[in-house]
Amino acid sequence: MTGDRPSSPQPARKASIVRYKAALRKSVRRNAKEPEIDFLNITAMLDLMTIILVFMLKSVGSSSASIPQSKDLTLPVSFMSTDPAQEGVVVMISKSQILVGDNSTPVLMLPSREQLSQSGVDAKYKKSGPNDLYIVPLANALTHARDMDKQIRIAKKLDPSSSEAIIVADATTPYRLLIEVLFTLGQSEYGKYHMMVMSGKKR
Repeated sequence: MTGDRPSSPQPARKASIVRYKAALRKSVRRNAKEPEIDFLNITAMLDLMTIILVFMLKSVGSSSASIPQSKDLTLPVSFMSTDPAQEGVVVMISKSQILVGDNSTPVLMLPSREQLSQSGVDAKYKKSGPNDLYIVPLANALTHARDMDKQIRIAKKLDPSSSEAIIVADATTPYRLLIEVLFTLGQSEYGKYHMMVMSGKKR
């Protein structure tokens, strides 16, 4: 008599080492997660803050409101109500010296008012004698200041070819000295000039 005999269970096949490692790698890849960033990279932020700080210090240093006045430098009074210029290289003419930009070292020391009224700055600072209007030390300082002003204008997306000068002159500055300074500015490729004055009432 023949009948259906229950089949005996097949023995489980043992996985080989190669298959085990392949399955393990597959499982690791399936469960892998993107690494989380648990730190803050502040290098780029510090660079940005440094650039902003430099521009802020430059703006504060060249602001018209920060020009100190003393017995050696008293600004003239004007009744004009236009806003003061903020962009440009500051040329300060006091009773005793000429300064350019943020440099506290004088470009040159000035002689007496009588000499300035007649022949201007000493002939040793001129190109070709006492009648010349070109002041060599002032021109050298203006050229250096213009190079720095160009970089600032490029960073601020302004026209770098039109450097401006802000003249801060004492109210008693002789006309001859003022003309020499303006002439030297023109020769140093400064296209615009602004005269700093104190606002006053029209008489």
